[in-house]
Amino acid sequence: MTKSFATVVDIAQDIASGKTSAVEVLEQHLARITEREGEINAFNLVTTEQARATAQQVDADIKAGKPVGVLAGVPVALKDNMCTRGIETTCSSKILEGWKPPYDATVVTRLQQAGAVMVGKTNLDEFAMGSSTENSAFGPTKNPLDTSRVPGGSSGGSAAAVAAGFAAASLGSDTGGSIRQPASLCGLVGVKPTYGLVSRQGIVAFASSLDQVGPFTHTVADAALLMEVIGGHDPLDSTSLPQPMPSLTSVLGQGVKGMRIGRLADMPDGCEPEVLARMDAAYAALQAAGATIVDIALPSLSYCLTAYYLVAPAEASSNLARYDGVRYGMRVESGDLHAMYGATRAAGFGAEVKRRIMLGTYALSAGYFDAYYGKALKVRRLIANDFAAAYEKCDVILTPTSPTVAFPLGDKTSDPLTMYLCDIFTIPTNLAGHAAMSVPFGTGAHNMPVGVQVLAPALGEQTMFRVAAELERAS
Repeated sequence: MTKSFATVVDIAQDIASGKTSAVEVLEQHLARITEREGEINAFNLVTTEQARATAQQVDADIKAGKPVGVLAGVPVALKDNMCTRGIETTCSSKILEGWKPPYDATVVTRLQQAGAVMVGKTNLDEFAMGSSTENSAFGPTKNPLDTSRVPGGSSGGSAAAVAAGFAAASLGSDTGGSIRQPASLCGLVGVKPTYGLVSRQGIVAFASSLDQVGPFTHTVADAALLMEVIGGHDPLDSTSLPQPMPSLTSVLGQGVKGMRIGRLADMPDGCEPEVLARMDAAYAALQAAGATIVDIALPSLSYCLTAYYLVAPAEASSNLARYDGVRYGMRVESGDLHAMYGATRAAGFGAEVKRRIMLGTYALSAGYFDAYYGKALKVRRLIANDFAAAYEKCDVILTPTSPTVAFPLGDKTSDPLTMYLCDIFTIPTNLAGHAAMSVPFGTGAHNMPVGVQVLAPALGEQTMFRVAAELERAS
């Protein structure tokens, strides 16, 4: 089903030992990009020359006997909402056309310090608003496993780049499932860490209380390594947790004996039968490995979508007010200042972004704030309380990542509400600020991948990765 590509761990070891060179590894990945990028459209920009210069430096350092980072020579792709100094960052929007940030995002700096080789900036739903990577000014990204289907979103380009072998790993952002859902649809591991565990500095904001950064990889071990590199306190991010990144690679072999695995007693409607069958298999595998399955309830789950699509657009409305044609990006000249604002934003933003800005502005407006945004915040509190009660009974919770496998391109674009339902299982953890990840666990309809989502309480990454590693062994 999925072609086997070299893992991050193996690539890093082979380069560090001299078995292969960073340049050789890079050229293999660039050759795959040349071969398939035309049909997949994973990238907004391929940074070939910068990548070659970095790979050559890695090889020179190794030859000279200098110490190199744990990701030295590993090709990595970045979602195009992460600031890269002197390299265009567009968020797949016309409104940021030509903008080159004067600094790197913290996660980019940490990848560079670890020796990673950036191969390009990946496509996304404009400003990370979408679940299929069809809302991009640069055209849709296609699923490498079946190019008639979506890769998921909004980090679909980052997922597609890894699934196609264009990069050994990539980074995405997750506001309501934008790492985990495309990971599920493309047969990858995708991680949304605890809010504040990974710096958001230099990530172009969508919804600041929800956005998080995490990796796409082929294996759980690779994801653990990437998390250790990018995680930990950042004084440049006011929401960053003041503590070091916990070790994840060291716990992967500890198993799940004695663990309590939460199972939703009242599963929401809309899941494909094959997805539910894979969930049953996942529970059985963990039980066979020594875990106990515990039925739990999340009564406020049915309100999550509604709350999210008030909170996120409200924050987006505020965050996206800065794109006015004055300071950076696109400008449409018009009769006066206000006309220029309106003309620039009308031409620069796509339909989905406009929809969410208008929804958010309405929810925040006088006379409606308490009825909509204020009420959504109360629901958010209820969701957190439900999770707290559930985690008294279990250590992690398992759900499907996505209710369906990858769907055909264009299948949901005419009905935003059906698209929003794709995130029914991923949104709750963003609202709560907890950790979650998607692990490939077999296939469903049309022989497409199914992802199992492992949810853990805040700072429960070690437990979450232990369960993920066990699922990987059983899959």
